Amino acid sequence: MRLTVAFSILATSVAFIVPNAPWITPKMPQKGVSLLSPFSGHQPTSSSFPHALQATATEEPETYKFDAEVSRVMDIIINSLYSDKSVFLRELVSNAADACDKRRFLSLTDGTVAEPEVKIRGFKDKKILVIEDTGVGMTKDELMNNLGKIASSGTKKFQEAMKEAKDDLNLIGQFGVGFYSGFLVADKMTVETRSATSGEDGWYKWESSAGSDYSITTCDKPEAMDENEEAQDREVGTRLTLHLKDDCLEFAEDFRLKDLLEKYSEFIEYPISVFASKTDYKQVPDEEANKDLKEGEIEKMKTVTTTTEEYTRVNNQKPIWLRPPKEVPEEEYASFYKAAFKSSYDDPMAYTHFNLEGQVECKSVLFIPGMLPFELSKDMFDENSHNLRLYVKRVFINDQFDDLIPRYLKFIRGVVDSNDLPLNVGREILQKSSMLRVIRKRLIRKSLDMVKQVKDRGEEEYMKFWRNFGKYIKVGVVEDEANVQELAGLCRFQSTESGDEGWTSLEEYVGRMKEGQDKVYYVSGEGRDQASMSPCLEGMGKKGYEVLYMVEPLDEIAMQTLGKFGEFQVADATKEQFDEGEDEKKAKDAASSELKVTLDYLTEVLGDKVDGVGVSTSLTESPAQLVQGAYGMSPSMQRYMEAQAVAMGDDASAVQGMMGGMNKAKLELNPEHGVVKNLDRLVKGGDKERAEDYGRMIYDLASITSGYKIEDSKGFARRIIKTMEMVEVGEGGGEEKTGDGEVEVEVM
Repeated sequence: MRLTVAFSILATSVAFIVPNAPWITPKMPQKGVSLLSPFSGHQPTSSSFPHALQATATEEPETYKFDAEVSRVMDIIINSLYSDKSVFLRELVSNAADACDKRRFLSLTDGTVAEPEVKIRGFKDKKILVIEDTGVGMTKDELMNNLGKIASSGTKKFQEAMKEAKDDLNLIGQFGVGFYSGFLVADKMTVETRSATSGEDGWYKWESSAGSDYSITTCDKPEAMDENEEAQDREVGTRLTLHLKDDCLEFAEDFRLKDLLEKYSEFIEYPISVFASKTDYKQVPDEEANKDLKEGEIEKMKTVTTTTEEYTRVNNQKPIWLRPPKEVPEEEYASFYKAAFKSSYDDPMAYTHFNLEGQVECKSVLFIPGMLPFELSKDMFDENSHNLRLYVKRVFINDQFDDLIPRYLKFIRGVVDSNDLPLNVGREILQKSSMLRVIRKRLIRKSLDMVKQVKDRGEEEYMKFWRNFGKYIKVGVVEDEANVQELAGLCRFQSTESGDEGWTSLEEYVGRMKEGQDKVYYVSGEGRDQASMSPCLEGMGKKGYEVLYMVEPLDEIAMQTLGKFGEFQVADATKEQFDEGEDEKKAKDAASSELKVTLDYLTEVLGDKVDGVGVSTSLTESPAQLVQGAYGMSPSMQRYMEAQAVAMGDDASAVQGMMGGMNKAKLELNPEHGVVKNLDRLVKGGDKERAEDYGRMIYDLASITSGYKIEDSKGFARRIIKTMEMVEVGEGGGEEKTGDGEVEVEVM
C-alpha cells in the first residue's frame, strides 16, 4: 500500500533541534521517541558486517512524500545549519540519552526495571555507523510525526514567531531537526525501533535518503550486529544506521568516535560505549629462554600483546556541578579540574560551586588555575583557549561564547549548565538576552569572590595569583565600569615606599597618605628602574608623598580609566602643579629673572621641541626635567600608541601628528644646580657654540630621566664625545685639566 502525505515544512529558514519533542522531555509521561536502540549484552568478537543489520520486512513499505520544498530545507540543514559536521554525533547521542531518560521515568511509573544505555559501532569497510539505545523507542505515529516532518509548524508561522520574538527568540527546541544532522555525514539513514509505551509487539523501520520521501514498514526485531554475537531478547529501543558519505568515513573509526564523545557527551548520565580494539600487555614465561633453566634460577619472562574487540565506556566523568556543593569533598573538585581540563600539572588555586535559581536556572563550578594556562602565555586573549564550557542537560554545546563572561576573566576555567540559555538552532551561538545578562552577572560576581578568597589567605598567597593573572585584573579596571572600584582594590603596584621587592595595594597606599594629601600619585616608566629616575619624584619626596610606579602601558591606561579611588583622585605626578607658598613664588620669580637670558636662549635653540622653558623650585638633585601639560601624553603612553600604530600598519609619526602641540613637554631648569649655572655663564659669556651643545645636552639629559627617547641620538653622541675630548687626564689619573693646564671641573 502506498500513501502520499503532504507536510508543513520550513522552506526559507533553517530548521531546529528537538528538545521539546516527546523523546526530549522525560518529565511528561507521553509516548516517547528514541533515536538509538537495543543490542546484545554479549560482546562481539569479529568486525564482519552481518546481514542482520538489514532487518527483513514483513510487508511492502509504505512510502510518504515530503512536501515539494523539503529538498531545499534539507540543503539548508546540511550545508548551512552547522559549522562543524562532527556535531551530528552530539545531536544523535543527546537524543538517545533523552530516550533513555524517558525510559527510566516510565520504569518508575510502571514498576519495571530499566537500565538504558547507548552503544556505538563503526564499520568503515561497509561505510556504516550504528548507534543504538535501549531507550523508550517510537511508535509508527511517532515516526511519522517526529521523523517525517522537518518542522512542526509551517514557514509562515515560523516567520511570524521570528518577527514577534526578535532578539529574545529561543530557537532551540522550536522546530525538530536534530535528527536530520545525521545527513551531514550520511547519504541514507535507517531507524529500527519499538516503543515502550504503545503496548504493541511490532518493530518499525523508518528509512530516508534526504530526498523527497521516506518509507515506514514493519520489520523483524534487529538481530545481533555480529554473527558470533548471541542474540539478546530486545524488548524496546532504537537502532540508527547511518550510511556514511565517502568523505566522512573517519566517523566510523573508534578513536575518532571516542574523541568526539569525550568532548560532547562526557557527562551524559547513561553509559555510552564504543566498540573498539583494545591492546593489553602481559608478562608470560619465555619458553625459549627457559629451556636450559637450572634449578633455583629465576624464570625469565617476556612481554606479549593481546588485542581484543569490545565495547568500552567513554563517559566516566561525573558532573559534580549537579550535586549539592555540601556533598562534594574538596579533593573531588581538584580531581574534576585535572580530568576535565587536562591539567595534571597544577591544582586549582580556588574554586566556587553554585546554583542560580529564580528567573534563570543554572548550575556552575568555576576554578582559578594554579598557574597561567599555556595557551594564554602567548596571547592573553587567545581565541582557542577553551576555559569556560557551556552544557545543556550535561551535553557539551560550546566553549567559545564571548558574551558569557568578559574577556578579562578569560583565565577562569569552569562549567555552566543551564536549560534556559537562548541558543541558535545549531546550538553553537549564544544569543543576547536578559537571561544571558543575569548569568553573566553572576559568573562575574562569583569569579571576583574567588579572587578575594585568595587575597584573604594572605599577601604571599595572593602574589602568586597576581604574578599569573594580574594583567587580567588591570584589563577589568579598564573594561568593567560596574566593578571598577572593586577591581582596582585587587591591583598591586610597587612604589617609592614599598622597597625593591615589595608591593602595595591602593587601600594600603591611602592608609599611608600624608595629612593634607588629596590625591593618589603615580609615575610611569619602562620598568621600575626607569620610573624611579623621574625628576618629579624629588618634589614629591620633599612633601613626603608616596608615588606608585606604573611600569606597563596597561597600568597607566587603568589609572586613567579609574580616575578616582574612593574619594581620592588618581593623578600623574609628572603633570602635577602644586600650589606654591609665598616664599616659593618669590624664589621662583627671582630665579626666572636671573636666568631670563638663558631661558630665552634655550627657547630659541630648542624651538618646537618644547612647549617653553622655565624654572622649577621642586627639583633638588636633577638639573632639569620635562613636564607634560594636563592633557599631554606620557612618554610610556606615546611609545605604546606608536607601537599600536605600527601594528595596525600605520606610520608611527601619525600618532605624534595627531597629538600636535598638545603633546609637547615643557623644559624646567633647576636654578640651584651647578650644570644650569655653567650654562648661564656660557650664554652670558657669548660662547654660542659651547652654549648650544651644553643646552642641548641638558635637554637630552632631561629627556632620559623623564622617560622620553632621544630623537637626535647621533647629535647626542657627538656632543658627548666632544665634551669628553675637552678634558685631559693627568699622569696619575687623579686630576682633570684643560689644555692650558688650569683646573676646570664641569659636571654635565
